[in-house]
Amino acid sequence: MNHHELAKDIVKHIGGKSNIDHMTHCMTRLRFNLNDNDQTDRKALEDLDGVVGTNLSGSQFQVIIGNDVPAVYKAIVAETGGVEGNAKKPSEKKKEGNPLNRLFDFISGVFAPILIAVAGSGMIKGLLALIVAFDLMNTEGSTYIILNAIGDGVFYFLPLILAVSAAHKLGSNPYIAAGIAAAILHPSIGALLSTGEAVTFFGIPVIPATYASSVIPILVIIWIASHFERVVDRFIHKSLKLLLVPMIVLLVMVPILLLAIGPLGTLLGDGLSVVVDGLMTKTGVFGGIFLGALMPIITITGMHYGLVPVIINSLAQKGYDYIIPVTFVSNMGQAGSAFGVFLKSKNKKLKTLALSTSITALMGVTEPAMYGVNMRLKRPFYAAMIGGATGGAVLGLFGVKAYVLSGIGGLPGIPALIGPTFLYGLLGMVIAFVVATVVTYLLGFEDEKGKDLAETVTDESASEKAPPAPSIQPEVIASPIKGFVEPLSAVPDPTFADELMGKGVAIRPTEGVVVSPVKGTVSALFKTNHAIGLKSETGAEILIHVGIDTVKLNGEHFTSYIKVDDQVEIGQKLVAFDQAAIEKAGYNTITPIIVTNTPEYSSIEGDVSKEIEQGDNLLKLK
Repeated sequence: MNHHELAKDIVKHIGGKSNIDHMTHCMTRLRFNLNDNDQTDRKALEDLDGVVGTNLSGSQFQVIIGNDVPAVYKAIVAETGGVEGNAKKPSEKKKEGNPLNRLFDFISGVFAPILIAVAGSGMIKGLLALIVAFDLMNTEGSTYIILNAIGDGVFYFLPLILAVSAAHKLGSNPYIAAGIAAAILHPSIGALLSTGEAVTFFGIPVIPATYASSVIPILVIIWIASHFERVVDRFIHKSLKLLLVPMIVLLVMVPILLLAIGPLGTLLGDGLSVVVDGLMTKTGVFGGIFLGALMPIITITGMHYGLVPVIINSLAQKGYDYIIPVTFVSNMGQAGSAFGVFLKSKNKKLKTLALSTSITALMGVTEPAMYGVNMRLKRPFYAAMIGGATGGAVLGLFGVKAYVLSGIGGLPGIPALIGPTFLYGLLGMVIAFVVATVVTYLLGFEDEKGKDLAETVTDESASEKAPPAPSIQPEVIASPIKGFVEPLSAVPDPTFADELMGKGVAIRPTEGVVVSPVKGTVSALFKTNHAIGLKSETGAEILIHVGIDTVKLNGEHFTSYIKVDDQVEIGQKLVAFDQAAIEKAGYNTITPIIVTNTPEYSSIEGDVSKEIEQGDNLLKLK
């Protein structure tokens, strides 16, 4: 899959760069908040190689990719020059959808970016549960204590992480938000509220509440703080904003959180947990059937993010949760239905897709199976709901619980279920998979017959008209900048340092001029002029990205001498930039030079740790 080309096509079919208000991603989906969802071409998107499907959850438009979503996301960020540059100010954003949709959009926008950290920590806690269950380590020893801190740190300081994510979502200052969360997590506050003695703030009683691992109080106060911050900012003179705005927001918001929001949020979280507990303990089998059958619908609508606060609150307060096991059996239902399609279908391409997505769903990533197979064929989706309901009945009958937060609801996350009801949880998962497989096979579906043959027939007239594919040849890339060459690992941005965009090197400039390193065409020029895409005559695709986060300068200190589709020669001036002004504004000017079509080459070599002049040999492509 060429992530760069896929990114360009996705941006095109969602209405272009100007239609993107905000973008993030979870484990399998690109999540767009668009200015106008009607500008999207869903059929064209779903026909793209690399796109499993699309979904509209509230006002959020989702493109389901699968395991390659991080790389595609990074490619789109590069293609658009940074989606944050297109976002409207919060006050300018159109209020789309009903309040409930906006609430779920807010919750999903906050939780989606942090789920990577939650997933990693959840897996560590699951492994520790195995260690405890099989008595493999002394739980009083220092090694276990350190491992436990690694697994528990994200959850203990979850309010801090949520504060930053919520501030990003709301367009407020994330560091002020982090300051609010840090205050309530301070050890002295925890000790003060846990003494059992009366606590007051200027004579006003402070109701004790536990803030470590809490969710609802911090989300509410950051929402309030985002509005309050803008009001304060409006009335403070610009010469004093840096000092007074954060001071006033902290001094007002932290006491409000301690005096009112914290106790009310805790009460609300406890109440939601009681409702779920009642559903599973009072109705038993019927509660499990209800949740197991509806979980796919809850996921499609995005409401599953609304369950995250309930799950975390239940684990923090009671040490167990009923919802996590339901997600396991629901995922097994999706996996079983896709497997049933594999067994039943006569279409080679569909069989391959169904088997691969079934395995992915078993691992806990269900979107490819759900959107790419089951929902597309309809009846398998209903079979998945039946499988989930049957597995849920087993959970409800035996009161199956999860004891740690699983980062993923599939086979790798099974350690989350370790406890007295562990075997019943496994039984529910197996039954959900088997029932969904059998029901899919019995119900059948409209098989996609004939597509394989049609796709293999060669249209001679079409092939005659089609332009020949560019021939990738060995090439030497010249240096576009004078400076000091360093490896990509020196770039303080994982997009480049981890080679997500491709291989290459970085240059610390000593002159603010960028020239063309190849003879070819300007394939991209971001409106901020900080990044240039080039395609050489021999097929090399080059990205020159001047500085880190310089997109936020909105083109200030950059001057372009080219436009897209221009033909350029080696050494031709492309862009000039004021290096001193950029660095004075607080931005690093280290410049990655990336070969974005890296997979098409057997090797990409370049010497580092040396001075280089414009035009000197920089990279050798073979």
